[in-house]
Amino acid sequence: MKTDGETIKLEIADGIALLTLNRPDVLNSINMKLIEEVREAVAKVAATPDARVLVLTGAGRAFCAGADLAAQGQREEGMSIGQGVAHGMTVGFNPMVRELAELEKPKIAAVNGTTAGGGVGLALCADIVIAAKSASFIQVFGPKLGLIPDMGCTWFMPRLVGLARARALALTGDKLPAETAADWGLIWKCVEDDALMDEVMTLAGKLAKGPTNAFGEIVKALDVSERHTLAEQLDYERDIQGQLGDHPNFAAGVRAFLTKTKPEFQP
Repeated sequence: MKTDGETIKLEIADGIALLTLNRPDVLNSINMKLIEEVREAVAKVAATPDARVLVLTGAGRAFCAGADLAAQGQREEGMSIGQGVAHGMTVGFNPMVRELAELEKPKIAAVNGTTAGGGVGLALCADIVIAAKSASFIQVFGPKLGLIPDMGCTWFMPRLVGLARARALALTGDKLPAETAADWGLIWKCVEDDALMDEVMTLAGKLAKGPTNAFGEIVKALDVSERHTLAEQLDYERDIQGQLGDHPNFAAGVRAFLTKTKPEFQP
């Protein structure tokens, strides 16, 4: 199944949905049309049982350079510039981030090049981020634009690399090379450029054969743990295990374990 929009490409095959940001002439920067098409693609993946893993990448030499500052945006008559920025976030950028992050299927970002501004937040919506060695992550908001980081960057960054590093990256706008990003825990892995998509698609193929329902619950369990006490998290784990234990995938897993065969999980 293939869908080519004005700004994205979506291909679903062998359990893997490959979503490519496709504005290479402007480093896949985000305009309202791209937001619309990404949201439609995410909804399609969510509604397609055969799409068991989402891979997000960019066409050309960049993953995503953040918001397209040359675009008209969503500023309406009578709005100040700042009101227009906030409105665009309300109706476009923020819903895209939420819908991508909340997709209850494994998500892998294949970061193939420059990732700047909101593009960093877009990449970090994924559950697993793998970057090419030549890629980098840059927080341009403050030093270049007089803004705070958005698209979730102020939420993702301190949780992944710690507050000290998140502050310094946001205040300086220094380029963070992919290798350092992996060392710091911002991303899962850094690989040679020519190995990126092979690495990502091999991982995606592995996840596509797994218990998709359980994968979604794993991500949620890890997310909620940050606001739970240990006792609350133990109760949460108990409740989710009770639900998953009644799913056919658990029976399939136990059966395969006992018979020393590969499990066949449902979507």
